[in-house]
Amino acid sequence: MTPVLIGLVAVFFLGMGLLGLIAPRRLIRPFGITLDSATARTEVRAVYGGFGVAIAVLLGFAAFDVGGIQRGVAIAVAAALVGMAFGRLVARFAERPERFYPSWLYFWVELVMAALLVVSVL
Repeated sequence: MTPVLIGLVAVFFLGMGLLGLIAPRRLIRPFGITLDSATARTEVRAVYGGFGVAIAVLLGFAAFDVGGIQRGVAIAVAAALVGMAFGRLVARFAERPERFYPSWLYFWVELVMAALLVVSVL
């Protein structure tokens, strides 16, 4: 069951990463951000694209415990996801996002994925 749970999170990161690399405007559009310069698109490709693909690959290795990294990777990525969700929670009090989508949907997605990773290595 552990490879499946970690694999589900890896698929999410891979999808986000590939979309960030290939279509950065499309990935970021739901947040109301415009990418009017090559520098802005490069940032999305790096942070959402490259990072997402790298995390997906790392989770892929972790799913099969290559080199005994499974527990450490799962906990580290879970911590990063909780950090992302925490940032959205801070925004709730600082600026009060008006709609459920995209901010609150991703808040719950991040928490669920973090929980899947932690449960997978307990």
